[in-house]
Amino acid sequence: MHYRSREVVRVRSAYDCDVLVIGGGIVGLSTAYAVTRAAPGTRVTVLEKEQGPARHQTGRNSGVIHSGVYYRPGSLKARYAVRGAAEMVKFCAEYDIPHAVTGKLIVATEKAELPRLHALVQRGRENGIPVRELGPAQIAEAEPEVRGLAAIHVGTTGVCDYGAVARRLAEASGADIRYGADVVRIDRRPGLGAAVRTADGTIVRGRVLVNCAGLHCDETARLTGDDPEMRIVPFRGEYFTLARPELVRGLVYPVPDPAFPFLGVHLTRGIDGSVHIGPNAVPALAREGYGWGVIRPRELGATLAWPGSWRIARRHWRYGAGELRRSVSKAAFTEAVRRLLPAVTPDDLLPAAAGVRAQAVLRDGTLVDDFLIKEGPRTVHVLNAPSPAATASLPIGREVARRALAALTTD
Repeated sequence: MHYRSREVVRVRSAYDCDVLVIGGGIVGLSTAYAVTRAAPGTRVTVLEKEQGPARHQTGRNSGVIHSGVYYRPGSLKARYAVRGAAEMVKFCAEYDIPHAVTGKLIVATEKAELPRLHALVQRGRENGIPVRELGPAQIAEAEPEVRGLAAIHVGTTGVCDYGAVARRLAEASGADIRYGADVVRIDRRPGLGAAVRTADGTIVRGRVLVNCAGLHCDETARLTGDDPEMRIVPFRGEYFTLARPELVRGLVYPVPDPAFPFLGVHLTRGIDGSVHIGPNAVPALAREGYGWGVIRPRELGATLAWPGSWRIARRHWRYGAGELRRSVSKAAFTEAVRRLLPAVTPDDLLPAAAGVRAQAVLRDGTLVDDFLIKEGPRTVHVLNAPSPAATASLPIGREVARRALAALTTD
């Protein structure tokens, strides 16, 4: 027994950590937090290629704590968003992170949208979310400058600072967070774990690997030797800031098109009091293509080589043409905003930082609608975690942590 104990210590010391997480966005950091909460003493290392956390999807969204009203009942998005919204508010309160539960309006501006609005009422109730129906007079009372035929009020929606949430998760996890660690190679051995090499030549060995690489998650999966059976097709969301924030009191959304996974141009009063307008959804020419001038030929070539990309283009070309028009024409973008907010003018729209959505696309052109988590030997891959992943990050992190810890027991 004494010899066996010494042998276990020797094998354990060959690893730098028990769980090695690639990606320091909110999902990767929530996973690290969940691992150390569920199994104290587990050694966790997080590798993030940027010089700080939350530099991409996490830090470039509108800061909304989503209620879960949009998502198919029983889906991971529905379950995790509803649960995650309540947990995110509690987490922010516990750690003194700026947040507010404001509620939001989803507004129908045309008769054709009314059936979809009523369907959202039913979906919200199926997901256990309090939803209140409003007429034109009640819309005007809640948002004097907003016009619509009907609306629903969703009381559990809020806003917060997700960058601050990510930083607090990093601190509270107790993990070894390594910034500036760009992963370039992975040597995974099913019976041993994974050795990861970063761009500066450092090698980090972990017993279990967790892939939370966001915009690069499919590439990271292939580095391990697993076929993710999807590709990330990046879509840029462009935002403006409202020069007259007094025009909007809270959060105002259009009725979404169920054929596309984007919510449309909406109005969001953030935790700092500014009002963001957007986003649209246009193809990005790089994984981190935050403007038309950012082009990475290798990444663009990979997107164009994926059959699903062309099938999306053929299936949604009318929708895409409208999004492109709004991207290159401020007048067209203003026109779209005026459907909800008639008083807005082009001069009211001040350019703001854009974001890029990591959208998983299957070979047949299907846009993956739900969160997607897959496993390989000694590996857990998070392959689709766009909005509402920030809202749902705490329950997503627990699920990924559960799978990672289960893989540790195979030793």
